[in-house]
Amino acid sequence: MAGDVRAAALVSAALEQDRKARGGWQGGARAWEDAEQQAKKRRAGPDAEPHRKLPKRKIVLLVAYSGKGYHGMQRNVGSSQFKTIEDDLVSALVQSGCIPENHGEDMRKMSFQRCARTDKGVSAAGQVVSLKVWLIDDILEKINSHLPPHIRILGLKRVTGGFNSKNKCDARTYFYMLPTFAFAHKDHDVQDESYRLSAETLQRVNGLLACYKGTHNFHNFTSQKGPQEASARRYILDMFCEEPFVREGMEFAVIKVKGQSFMTHQIRKMVGLLVAIVKGYAPESVLERSWGDAKVDVPKAPGLGLVLERVHFEKYNQRFGNDGLHEPLDWTREEAGVTAFKEQHIYPTIISTERHERSMAQWLSTLPVHDFNATAHMAVGAGTKVPSPPEDSD
Repeated sequence: MAGDVRAAALVSAALEQDRKARGGWQGGARAWEDAEQQAKKRRAGPDAEPHRKLPKRKIVLLVAYSGKGYHGMQRNVGSSQFKTIEDDLVSALVQSGCIPENHGEDMRKMSFQRCARTDKGVSAAGQVVSLKVWLIDDILEKINSHLPPHIRILGLKRVTGGFNSKNKCDARTYFYMLPTFAFAHKDHDVQDESYRLSAETLQRVNGLLACYKGTHNFHNFTSQKGPQEASARRYILDMFCEEPFVREGMEFAVIKVKGQSFMTHQIRKMVGLLVAIVKGYAPESVLERSWGDAKVDVPKAPGLGLVLERVHFEKYNQRFGNDGLHEPLDWTREEAGVTAFKEQHIYPTIISTERHERSMAQWLSTLPVHDFNATAHMAVGAGTKVPSPPEDSD
């Protein structure tokens, strides 16, 4: 009997020792896992959070940026030669901890989409992008803390799960800011700060801009589009020039244009042809001819003054804006921030760059030798396809 008790005690002691040993191993494993998690957090950056349990949500961001020094908006994955706005934006999204690093490497994983792909040097005061993120605390402040001052996130809104900022956008409004000496007639051309736009010239400018309204074939206002392609037909809702104003001794004017969508370089060529006509380098008839089948070499104004001002979502707002679940894509509350950004970063950049680099003045010097008739004559006379003029690699 006593032997049985001692045997049971020995078995119990052995089991306890084995349990402690296994517990020690498990404790060691937990310690190793904790250390590994801490290392991952350190690699992810100071703002990264243990948000793997947070659900991802589809949102839109209101983005403003000064495009000088950037090769456009859209990211060129795998190419570091040309820096884009999205390079800095995606980097900030990763560092702030609202998307995982592999989403930054493959933007399709976060369903990223932009309303407009702005060209090289073009700025934006109201770009909108849609994407899926972890809605971490203080998300806007954290993203902006990793962005340069000339790129800001000014607003955020939740949207429907299938929302696509490009496809759901009904219209886009751009403005083009230029020194008014661009409208001085060639016979008394004054390309300096003394020029002031007369009321008569402004009236003529707006008369010509009104011709752009409606649906036209803009194949001559972009590259690699033929006159028979349906995608070359675009609808312009409005286009006009505002009253001029003086900044730092130089007079400027702002041309606003609202359209459903625009092709690459379309607005810059619309402005370029307008300036050529007002200055007297091209007849007004070239405007009507540019919408025909014949190839017309339309001059392209500099990219410096072009700014994406706002994007419009009327149909989305009508369907979802008042359904009680979603808020309308309206940025009235952010308007003060948009105005402040334009005053601090966009207008000063355009003015200082024009003053020091004289991009408009240099472009105007090319108009006297621009031939608006040669390509049209070639196309009519030979019946052959005339190649498009060389384009910038925007």
